[in-house]
Amino acid sequence: MSDSSDTSIAEKIRQKCLSHLSATHCECLDLSSSGCGTKLELTVVSEEFKGKRSLACHRIVNTLLKEEIASIHAITLKTWTPVQWEEKKGGQ
Repeated sequence: MSDSSDTSIAEKIRQKCLSHLSATHCECLDLSSSGCGTKLELTVVSEEFKGKRSLACHRIVNTLLKEEIASIHAITLKTWTPVQWEEKKGGQ
């Protein structure tokens, strides 16, 4: 039988951002290497970030994920509005 403890921390974070921030895109990559602890890269695309500076967006995510962040070694945040995300994808 599977329970929530079977879900990776990266997936828990991804699901929480999708539901609480109405994210249109969310990726949480586990970049951990052996021995150092959990290191994640989180990309969140949400209208919640519209009109806000990067620091304010990061604070929103940090507040939401306070409990999860306490149990990991490092997290890199990338926060975008849907318009910024489309511009970024178009430039690649």
